[in-house]
Amino acid sequence: MKSLIRNARIVTDGRIQEGDVLIDGERIARVGGALGSEGVNREIDAHGRLLLPGMIDDQVHFREPGMTHKGNLITESAAAVAGGVTSFMDLPNTVPHATDRAALADKYDRASGRARANYAFYLGADNDNTEEIKALAPDEACGVMAFMGPSTSGMVIDDPAALEALFAHYGGVIATHCEHGPTIQQHEAHFVQRYGEDIPFDAHPLIRSAQACYKATEQAMALARSHGSRLHVLHLSTARELDLFAAGPVEGKQITAEVCVHHLWFSDQDYEAQGARIKCNPAIKTEADRSALRAALADGRIDIVATGHAPHTLEEKIQPYRKAAAGLPMAQHALLVILELVREGVMDLPTAVARASHAPAARFGIVDRGHIREGAFADLVLVNPDHHTDVCADHLVYKCGWSPLEGTSFSHHIDATFVNGIQVWDGRDVAERAVGQRLQFHRA
Repeated sequence: MKSLIRNARIVTDGRIQEGDVLIDGERIARVGGALGSEGVNREIDAHGRLLLPGMIDDQVHFREPGMTHKGNLITESAAAVAGGVTSFMDLPNTVPHATDRAALADKYDRASGRARANYAFYLGADNDNTEEIKALAPDEACGVMAFMGPSTSGMVIDDPAALEALFAHYGGVIATHCEHGPTIQQHEAHFVQRYGEDIPFDAHPLIRSAQACYKATEQAMALARSHGSRLHVLHLSTARELDLFAAGPVEGKQITAEVCVHHLWFSDQDYEAQGARIKCNPAIKTEADRSALRAALADGRIDIVATGHAPHTLEEKIQPYRKAAAGLPMAQHALLVILELVREGVMDLPTAVARASHAPAARFGIVDRGHIREGAFADLVLVNPDHHTDVCADHLVYKCGWSPLEGTSFSHHIDATFVNGIQVWDGRDVAERAVGQRLQFHRA
């Protein structure tokens, strides 16, 4: 099957160029101007539209196994491709936790033939699975995930000896959730004493404070430097942490950073209207923090932007503060958030594509994805910059059926998404066919 996308504004590798892209089977055969149509089965006129490499999302919670009442590998990967996400890396805090290779293999088995996007999974680190991490083969996981502070599932690695062993023995990417548990507990006890069980949601960034984030991030970086480990700090949320990171190309960096779109979009001023809907860990913080994160994403101190997609049912969310689940469904609209930041002048379009697609491919060593290049897999997103998207419940693909972005109107529209050369989203519906493949990784 050959498809020809004509007259697109192709955004890749630091430039925007008018041209055509020929897809032959799963891969991009040619990129250039006025390509011939001999033998082509389908032509798409993309005049006036942007053609981007699919977003590679390095942090999602698709909830399977064990929590499939609020999401699964089919529903959430469908939402992802509707939003232009063509590859995802799923975190290990499922039920059971993916802290051994058997649980990891089970997740790959579940994704095969069902995921609408390409997929990979992290092995989780805890205080007792050092031997499992040592035995992990390079192709068994995209990395090891370390929750250095408590989040929502009970998975945590906070024993100093276990942390030392992780950073000493694992040679792949160590992704970290950096919050300091004792600091969080101290702050929460203060607010419980003050408010009882009726803690206001705007206390969340004071409980899960900048101090708690900074302390854990500093600890992770010290461990990485001590052992020469490849550290990737997930979901930065504070201006203070940014002082720890250096700008520059992701290639060659030992320590890298990521930000989630909700930390770029919301601030603590939104708790009054949103309440539990925007409760997440680490917390959404101040407008000053948001501005600093945006600037760091633009200048390269933050290397990667992700969705942090973490769905819960509304019943689980709309609870008093201490019972309300933490996490937001974001995959369907994350790329639209990024494009809105481009429209607002936060960064230019090639930089946005670099952070959403090129950098995760480089950081994790993903084979033949993340760029519009001849020979690469045809993971592509066709975006209309002149057709807005109104976020409403009727158009949500998530199983949980809600979004904190409801009522928002974005200035762009995802017209089509291609995964491995197959169109899986047509601007309105997700195709039934599951064409996602297991991601492959270059290994040193």
